[in-house]
Amino acid sequence: MACFLVPLGLGVILAIVKKLVKNISTKLDLLIKLLLGGSFILAIEHLWHGEIVPWPPFLTAMNNPAEIPVMINEMLINGTLMSITIISIWISTQIIKNYLIIKHQKTIKTSQVEL
Repeated sequence: MACFLVPLGLGVILAIVKKLVKNISTKLDLLIKLLLGGSFILAIEHLWHGEIVPWPPFLTAMNNPAEIPVMINEMLINGTLMSITIISIWISTQIIKNYLIIKHQKTIKTSQVEL
């Protein structure tokens, strides 16, 4: 229903923070792209299945007040889990990247010593 709103909101907040704080690392670019890109794809999927409509209130779950708690529950559980998963994947890529950089720097240092 609206699970994509949580990573979308997080991506928008991070993009705003990145623009406001100039010295934030460019490493956030990948995280922002993952969050916004995944949210965009999910929004397309929800649009395809008729869960999003082009007229207010835009989410079909908002039409029936009985479905609003279900929608909020889905946002809290599924949206939060998706955001945590995306952030975990991003952290993993940063750890692997840093490991490879350090390994490459050690290789360069040892090859310079041998010359």
